[in-house]
Amino acid sequence: MKATRIPTIGIDIDGTVTSPSSIVPLMNEYFGKELRYEDCREYNLAKVYQITSEEFAQWLDRYGERLYDEAPVHGTADQVLRDWFWEYNLVYISARETRHLDVTRNWFSRYNIPYHAIDLVGTHDKREAAQKWGVDLFLEDRLENALQLTEELQIPVFLFDTPYNQGNLPKLVHRVASWEEVRAKVRLFFSSQILA
Repeated sequence: MKATRIPTIGIDIDGTVTSPSSIVPLMNEYFGKELRYEDCREYNLAKVYQITSEEFAQWLDRYGERLYDEAPVHGTADQVLRDWFWEYNLVYISARETRHLDVTRNWFSRYNIPYHAIDLVGTHDKREAAQKWGVDLFLEDRLENALQLTEELQIPVFLFDTPYNQGNLPKLVHRVASWEEVRAKVRLFFSSQILA
C-alpha cells in the first residue's frame, strides 16, 4: 500500500493571517494622514502615502515590531488553521526579517494559531523557501508574489482579495474573499488531487 504524503500549504503572514488593513492606522498615526484601507490601491505603501521608499523602510524598521505585535487576526484564519493542523503541514513563509521571529512566535501563541514551521525570508521573493518546504499550494495577498510562485513553481495560489491586488489573474491564481472560502477551496483542491 502506497503511503500518503501530507500536503504542505505555504502561508504568507501579513495581510493573509493578519488583517490586511492593520498597517493603515499605524501609518496614519505616524505620517499624519487619514487614509482608509480602501485607499490603498497598490501594495507599495510608500507611493500610497507619498513618501520615499527610504522613509517607509525607516518607519518599518522602527515600528515593525509594534505592527507585528498589534495586528489582528484576519477573519477566521485562527479557526481554519487550527482545524487544518492535523491535516496539512502549515509552513508560514513571510517577507519579515528573522529578527522578528520572537514577536511572530508570540503573536501565533497569543492567538493559538498552530504551525509546523515559520520561515522569515526577509524578502518578497518566496520561491526558494516554497521549493525548500515542498509547498503544494500557497496562500498570499501580494499579487506579484502570487504571479511569481505560479509562473516559476507551477503551484496554485489562493489570493486574498484586497484593494491593492486587483488585476487579471492566470489560471493557477484564485481570488478568495474570506478564510471560509479558502477552507472550502483548499478541501476541493486536495480532494481532486487524491482522485487524480
